[in-house]
Amino acid sequence: MIPELGHFALALAVALAFAQGVIGVFAPGLRDARAMRAAPALALSHFLAIGASFLGLIYAGVVSDFTVENVADFSSSQVPLIYRITGTWGNHDGSMVLWCFVLSFCGATVAAFGGNLPASLRARVLGVLGFVSGGFLLFTLTVSDPFTRIWPPPLDGAGVNPILQDPGLAFHPPVLYTGYVGFSVAFAFAIAALIEGRIDAAWGRWVRPWALVSWCFLTSGIALGSWWSYYTLGWGGYWFWDPVENAALLPWLTGTALLHCAIVVEKREALKAWTVLLAIATFSLSLSGTFLVRSGILNSVHSFAAAPDQGLFILALLAITIGGSLLLFAIRAPVLAATGMFSPLSRESALVLNNIFLCSIAAVVFVGTLYPPFVNLLFGIQLSVGAPFFNQTVLPLTAPLIVAMAIGPLLPWKRAALRPALERIWLAAVVAVIVFLVMTEQSNAITALGLGGGVWVMLSAVSDIAERAKLGRVKLGDSLGRLRAMPRAAFGAALGHIGFGVMVFGIAGMTLASQKVVVLNPGQSTELGGYSWKLDDLRDAPGPNYAQRVADVTISDDGKPFLTLHPSRRIFTTPKVITNDAAIHTNGFQDIYVVFADEPAGGGAELRLNRHPLAPEIWFGGLIMALGGALSLSDRRLRVGAPSRKRAAKAAGVVA
Repeated sequence: MIPELGHFALALAVALAFAQGVIGVFAPGLRDARAMRAAPALALSHFLAIGASFLGLIYAGVVSDFTVENVADFSSSQVPLIYRITGTWGNHDGSMVLWCFVLSFCGATVAAFGGNLPASLRARVLGVLGFVSGGFLLFTLTVSDPFTRIWPPPLDGAGVNPILQDPGLAFHPPVLYTGYVGFSVAFAFAIAALIEGRIDAAWGRWVRPWALVSWCFLTSGIALGSWWSYYTLGWGGYWFWDPVENAALLPWLTGTALLHCAIVVEKREALKAWTVLLAIATFSLSLSGTFLVRSGILNSVHSFAAAPDQGLFILALLAITIGGSLLLFAIRAPVLAATGMFSPLSRESALVLNNIFLCSIAAVVFVGTLYPPFVNLLFGIQLSVGAPFFNQTVLPLTAPLIVAMAIGPLLPWKRAALRPALERIWLAAVVAVIVFLVMTEQSNAITALGLGGGVWVMLSAVSDIAERAKLGRVKLGDSLGRLRAMPRAAFGAALGHIGFGVMVFGIAGMTLASQKVVVLNPGQSTELGGYSWKLDDLRDAPGPNYAQRVADVTISDDGKPFLTLHPSRRIFTTPKVITNDAAIHTNGFQDIYVVFADEPAGGGAELRLNRHPLAPEIWFGGLIMALGGALSLSDRRLRVGAPSRKRAAKAAGVVA
């Protein structure tokens, strides 16, 4: 009964979404105030309907209702409760319901907290979101129905993929999807503004918080996903340049550019056309990632198997959404002329330079990801584009980006001089050069450049805050007073840049990693990274729905044991799969990482040993960036949008 109610709620959500789209987009043109007020109510109803459907699917998984094909194929009564819940979105059909739920939540958020927007703009934003959501809901209902029944039901389900039986499935997809789908709001603002033919500073002020929220979630989702693969897959890396990893990186790059461009629109009413185009591109890349993951075009450990009709349906949605938005952009381009001017040497110009590098990196990643499948599709030629290509093409673009992002925040708006900015960060430059020279003697130039660049970005951000507070130039009490009066957005921006520097520092440190694959018998040891690694024992241990073989490995420094790790091989019965569970010890500055890879026929254990300097800083950096965005968002000036024109006019009349 519950699955039927969930299916009905899904169908109801389709009707409500399209009603929201039609009323939201067309009511402002008819100047129907009552209809415009209906758009928020429809958005909230749409959210409740898809929420009820999503809960119905979760319920079917929790009670192991194997008459539902989705539950029978991707769950089991033997797995722990947490994985029966998370398994709901650990497959194609269920993940689309989660996608639609997050999209409806975005619309409900605009409806609930967009009261300060002009009524026509809010209605059109909700209308665009309604049409996008309606398309994906229709896809889910027709060709990707998660509530399809089967009879007779199996005695037990096929089980959750063992790799997905991890807490990572609980946080990574929802957080990542919130980031992906959250950019739909910026997209909707762009389309609504194009329809109205008006983009001004108020528009930039309204769109920036929504873009910032999405960016924070996407940054967190990518960082958490990287960490999940690091400790789950057992290969010891943090980024494989996997095609689906690249699909997540692309909207992050353009979304970061959008976030910076919205500031220029708000401050100077410049770069309006470029900002709108970035909003369209960012959400389009999110949709493209969805298509690529579910179409079977990309060969990836992240990809879902999908039927051809599913891929064609999403491709049609993609063509309508991207093609329609670009056509509207082309028609409305004349109204997007910039009204604000700025000097070639200014903070605005630094943000433009930031955009050039970010979008260039995105273009390289886009071409490297999609070129092989399209060559295969057109000419039947198998090509492989891997990490060497991306490393060699992205690094030359990232290096000048790091240089520019440290100087840009120190430049004044509209017109600036370079010398005062350089004088403010001379200490950061000196320290970065020292780090580079010291590390060049101990490693290679690329590693030294990365470590020096990370230090440069971090210290430059700190220098910016110190300069704002006039630290060392006025009394300490006055500096503290300036810090207290400083807007939180300034601290958030500095913290975001510090997080990026920390991440760069960690990535550079990982190039110094020590790795070794050995076969040891109990009692034998080997040397790696200045440590002695000894296999003490091999033993069996039970698990909740698997058996496991555990290796006890002791690590010693100068003959003194200081750590024992317990990597294992897990043998699942439903489905019958063997996985490796890595054992990782971290002190915040390095990871000691051991994988029990195999049991050779001759006895003993095959172990993959790793010592990873600065690896934790990769994920700390990502989360610090997201925290910086959240801190900026807490600034009331950013949370409270510009007043509506009606309110502004009334206020002006009172003042007059």
